[in-house]
Parts: sequence; structure tokens; C-alpha cells
Amino acid sequence: MAEITSISQFLSTAKTQFQVYDLGRRVQHIDAMAFAQIEALQAPYPYPIQGHAKMALVFWDASEQHFVWFISLPLDERGLLSPAPRSQFIQMILEALGQDLTRTLSEDEQQKMANHPFSFKPTQEKLAIFNALVRRHLGRAASSQYEFAAQYLSGQLPAESWPNVGFQGLADICVRLGELDHAAIVARALNNAPMEVQIALCQCLEHVLVSDEVKDALLAGLEEYRDARLIYFLRALGSQSDASVQAIATLTEKRLLTEEVLICIAGRNWLALRDDVCRKNFLEALALMPQDFFNQVFADIVAIPALRTSMLMAIRDPNRSDALSLAIGGLFKATKS
Repeated sequence: MAEITSISQFLSTAKTQFQVYDLGRRVQHIDAMAFAQIEALQAPYPYPIQGHAKMALVFWDASEQHFVWFISLPLDERGLLSPAPRSQFIQMILEALGQDLTRTLSEDEQQKMANHPFSFKPTQEKLAIFNALVRRHLGRAASSQYEFAAQYLSGQLPAESWPNVGFQGLADICVRLGELDHAAIVARALNNAPMEVQIALCQCLEHVLVSDEVKDALLAGLEEYRDARLIYFLRALGSQSDASVQAIATLTEKRLLTEEVLICIAGRNWLALRDDVCRKNFLEALALMPQDFFNQVFADIVAIPALRTSMLMAIRDPNRSDALSLAIGGLFKATKS
């Protein structure tokens, strides 16, 4: 048997089909070609978080039994998968399975492969979205909570019955936003449902591409709410970079770029930072925060391949403020120490 050097090669040798999802910043699909380049160390991981690639591998064999691995692998300073941990992970899989990779895999063997140092446990919210996405991608029916959630959001049930609405049902609706009347009932709920339902919907929407109708409802909510919903409504715009830029401009004007909001932008709305004005406003607000906070947030976002060049150029901008210059000086000092 040829030496196995990648996860893709292992899964192919085992005669399985598979899909890959990022579970770091947002729950999103990674196509096979992109994953092959990542594994071959030809491309940086596109969505790093805290120096790691957090992925879910869904794979299945001829029996159509599906298995899931949640894997967190460290990245090097270039954002590439670190070769040694990746090789260690593959070796652990091979040792758990033996050399006969084409046999049917038992549940016990799957459990052994899941319990390793590179595994991680996603939040319940991300698990719900992940489950909904996988079901849709594989052409399977939504969960048993889907119908009740749809009935509630469409106004067929009393408003006070919201505690009976399952988060999984809301996730199913949000990943199917383009089907039936889902966009309309979600937009309406963002305007008039109880706050708990609004927040739960936002927790789902931050992982999907929102429609224009839902986007407008989220922007309206950002104008209106100054409670816990502000952060969640902003996070829910993460897939819409133009809307995120608009929202961040409003928050900048109203001096609402708090530490919590800045973390939200870095974690969910990072695509907006490709905009020159938005990036400048973000960095200037970040510079007013404690030095350790500046260092941590900057290090996190400069690791994102889509932002790295523009962020490095921004800290060299001769027109930056004195506050930003001081913060950058503190960053360099901490890096050298």
C-alpha cells in the first residue's frame, strides 16, 4: 500500500466520499479543490481562528452510513497547515484502523478516531447549523423541529409559544432561506418576534448568505436596538460585506465601536475590512483600546489571507493617527519581546 500523506488520500483509499466544512469563524463549506490545495500546503487556510484550522469532515461509504470528525489543526506563520501535526493526525488514524482501509468501519472504530488530541467540540449553535447544512447538501429532510419553527415564524402559533421553538428548527429554516416563504417570515420575525427568537435567528443567519429582504430587516434593527441585539444583528450581516460596511459606518458615526463590537467585526464581519474606509475606522477605534486587546485582535485578523496584505499596508500608512502609531509601536514591542 502506498504511503498515505493526506486526509483526502486516506478517505479516498478507504473508498469513501467526503465533504469539508469550516467551523471556525462561520460554518461554511470548503470545496474539494480548495481543500486539496490546503492539504498540499499550496494555499493558506482561508478562515484561521486563533492560529488553527477548525474543520468538520463528513464522510460516507457504500452503505451510506455517515460519519463526522471535528478536527483542529495548528497553522504556521504563513497560515499553512503545520506539517508535523497533520502527519501525526494521519498516523493516529492509520494506527486506529490498521492497514485494511477498505473494510466497513464500525461505530467503535469511528469513536476511536474521533477521540484524539486534534478533536474539538463545536458550540451547540454551530452544531445545529452544521447539521442543517449537511442535511441540505446531502439532499436529506430537515429535522423534526423544522415544521414547528416554520409554523411559529409564519404566525400560525401564539407569540408566547416561542420557548417551544427548537434552535435546530430555526437553523433548518435559515439554511433554506431561498425556499418557500422562509426569507419573508424570517424578516418579519426580526422585526416583531420576542427578543429571544430574534437573537436565535441571528445566531443562525451569521452562517448563511442572507437575502436582501433579511438584510434590510437586520439593518433596520441595527438602527433601532441598543441592547444585546445590536451585536447579534451585526454578526448576522457577516455574509453581506456591503451591508456590514454600511452598518459599521453607522456604528462609527454613533461612537458605538466598543470592544464587544470590534471583536464581533473581527470574528464575523471581517469581509467588511477589505473596504479602505471601514478598515481605517476599525483600526483607529481598535487603537483606543488597551494594548493587549489591540495586539490580540490585530494578530487574529492579520492572519486571514484575504486581509493580510491590506492590514500590513494599513499599519504602514503615514497618515495614521498618533493613537494608531502608538498602538502599532506597542504591537511591535510585544512581538520582539
